[in-house]
Amino acid sequence: MPLKRKNYSGKNFNNAHSIEELHKIACRRIPNFALEYVVGGAEDEATLAWNREALKAIRFIPNTLVDTSSRHQRIKLFEQDSRSPLIIAPTGLNGMLHHNADVALAKAAAKNGIPFCLSMVSNSSLEGVAEDAGGRLWMQLYVMINRDITRNILARAEEAGYEALVFTSDANVFGNREWDQRNYRAPAKLTIRNLIDVALHPRWAFDVLVPHGVPRFENIVKFMPSEAQSASGGVAIFPKLFAPNISWQDVEWLREKWPRKLVIKGILSVVDAMRATELGCDGIIVSNHGGRQLDGCVSPIEVLPEIADAVGKQTAIIVDSGFRRGTEVLKAMALGAHAVMIGRATLFGLAAGGEAGANHALSILTTEIDRSLGQLGCNSVAELGPHLLAKN
Repeated sequence: MPLKRKNYSGKNFNNAHSIEELHKIACRRIPNFALEYVVGGAEDEATLAWNREALKAIRFIPNTLVDTSSRHQRIKLFEQDSRSPLIIAPTGLNGMLHHNADVALAKAAAKNGIPFCLSMVSNSSLEGVAEDAGGRLWMQLYVMINRDITRNILARAEEAGYEALVFTSDANVFGNREWDQRNYRAPAKLTIRNLIDVALHPRWAFDVLVPHGVPRFENIVKFMPSEAQSASGGVAIFPKLFAPNISWQDVEWLREKWPRKLVIKGILSVVDAMRATELGCDGIIVSNHGGRQLDGCVSPIEVLPEIADAVGKQTAIIVDSGFRRGTEVLKAMALGAHAVMIGRATLFGLAAGGEAGANHALSILTTEIDRSLGQLGCNSVAELGPHLLAKN
């Protein structure tokens, strides 16, 4: 019987030994409404929970007596070297966790030699991130009812030198995150309990709100009505802006207009993976949006092997949703992924300690990847495969 342990109560992110410990620090550092936006899932949160369970259920069969003293975790992605098979995923409203959060995440990615994907609904402009952070930058795109927004983002991302465009395909209907909604008594108006909670987090308030004010959707601010330009006001009308009629024709149009790498995010079936490949997409992201859209959905790790078998030799396969450990990254690589996107893991680090906290989250994950490669008897991620996993 395992020993009972007290919950982690550390306050310094530098002392955190896991992503979960960073999560616990983040819980104390930021108000409940901001935390709930990050951690919450759709409806009963069955998909959210299953993403974690599906990853935990996969078990290793390690090789032994292998010299792994020369091991490394470098990969080549889109003809460029990455120091690790990680990518920081696009997440919106990061400015509610820390001031200048998107730049902080991009700097952490650049320091660790991995790509950073900026959300279209970030609180830093795509030009500002490119100028202040540099590194390998990807741009995430939603197609909205006002297609001028799409054209604007494409032109600016190309001008700013973004390497890849990531089209999110699974947000044409906005997810129903009930726990997030409960924090508001009316659109953009926090409940009294949450207002009191904000007052109990003065360090957060003086970082995020004072003197900068409520963060804005900097990439699309000129397309928003004045009352919806801030994060608090924009969230209330944001679901109404998404185009419900996106289709594969939009992918064809994007492929024609965007001259660099094109990636489709939100693929969960072999049929869709093959269609994306046929239309000339350079990569696909096998994703259920971190459990924030359709509840009762399969986990990406479940469908990854079949998708990898179908298109893995023609297109880059990236997977996300639920990853918290380096061992889980290696499970995905063994099942055919070429890289893994992480979202909440680095957000916990960001909330716990800004850029340094995000960097610490990446350090935790890359250290776990390195250690686990050695324990599996592998000198690189290229040596991973299904032979190292137990068959269910």
